[in-house]
Amino acid sequence: MRLRWQAFLDQVTERGAYSTPAEAERAARTVLALLGAHLVGDVRAALAARLPETFALVLLNPLQAAEPLSPERFVRATAAWIEGATERTAAWDVGAVLSVAADAAGEELTARILLQLPPGYDLLFGRPDPSRPADTP
Repeated sequence: MRLRWQAFLDQVTERGAYSTPAEAERAARTVLALLGAHLVGDVRAALAARLPETFALVLLNPLQAAEPLSPERFVRATAAWIEGATERTAAWDVGAVLSVAADAAGEELTARILLQLPPGYDLLFGRPDPSRPADTP
């Protein structure tokens, strides 16, 4: 079931504690474009089918990543794309957007998404892997 635009944006705004919906939309567009560059095939299509259409198009039409970014580099890339962002604020943006995307995706699809990403993305999605040792980043 596709999440409605306003519902998605409201959740991102709330989780990111943004002062305006425009800030939440900017974060969502940036994070989903970067995520789309890392997902392939039916996993990317399945996530797009659950997102509002505008964000689905952002996810489906990314630049292709030359190499998979580690979670830390993903946050740094997000900071580079959002004017005035720091790594700390970008980490907040990433967490807000990806946790809402994970809720929209559901547990099974989120697990499939995480299989396509380097280790450590579970934390960015707000879904810590209980089998991962606590001292690993």
